[in-house]
Amino acid sequence: MERLIKTIILDDEPFAVRLLKDYAGKVSNLNIIYAGSDAYKALELLKEYDNTLVFIDLQMPELSGMEIMQMSNNFQHNFIITSAYQEYALDAFKYKVIDFLVKPISFQRFYESVEKYLAWQNSFKAASNSSVKSRDFYIKAERKVYRIIPEEIIYIEGLKDYIRIHTKNDKIIAHENMKDIIEMLPKNEFLRIHRSYIIPSGKIKILEGNSICLDGDIRLPIGETYRKVIKARFT
Repeated sequence: MERLIKTIILDDEPFAVRLLKDYAGKVSNLNIIYAGSDAYKALELLKEYDNTLVFIDLQMPELSGMEIMQMSNNFQHNFIITSAYQEYALDAFKYKVIDFLVKPISFQRFYESVEKYLAWQNSFKAASNSSVKSRDFYIKAERKVYRIIPEEIIYIEGLKDYIRIHTKNDKIIAHENMKDIIEMLPKNEFLRIHRSYIIPSGKIKILEGNSICLDGDIRLPIGETYRKVIKARFT
């Protein structure tokens, strides 16, 4: 049986609400639980339901779309932006944004965004249903979904609200923090050596003074907070 996706449409323009509601009605697995302009009602529904897909405008009178995404960021929801203002795209992707639809929106473009959401969900479902627990994981970055293979990681660099994952072939910038990314990695195989660096312990060549040299002659500093633990481990 086809899984229904709880769907919210939030826009302060009645025409936009009617149009998106009509589009959603043509996609069989979208189950609309709210379509309107009441931001506070939408927020209550986001607290009540998990795993909701939200089509959300950014420019609204009482609460902006950005504020709503920020307020619901601790819950399991995904957003598709519907806006005439493309300049907000970069800021919007700090949150769980699947796509950015620029008004006026065609049905074809709407349908493509739903397909993108389904592909995103299915990638996690396939990983969780695997009979063998995979060491790999998926991360959303730069409007794409990347498969991260731990063995290919050279090191991970913290960039304030973002991280940069250095692999053999890519430098992937994602809106994640160092604390969360190390939880995704295989335990006991990665070390945090600095507030801004996580490294694979198997790629360490030299421990010298307050720095570590990795394969490929990459030298990284050891943060003061981490020195005692790291040096004790290698003594």
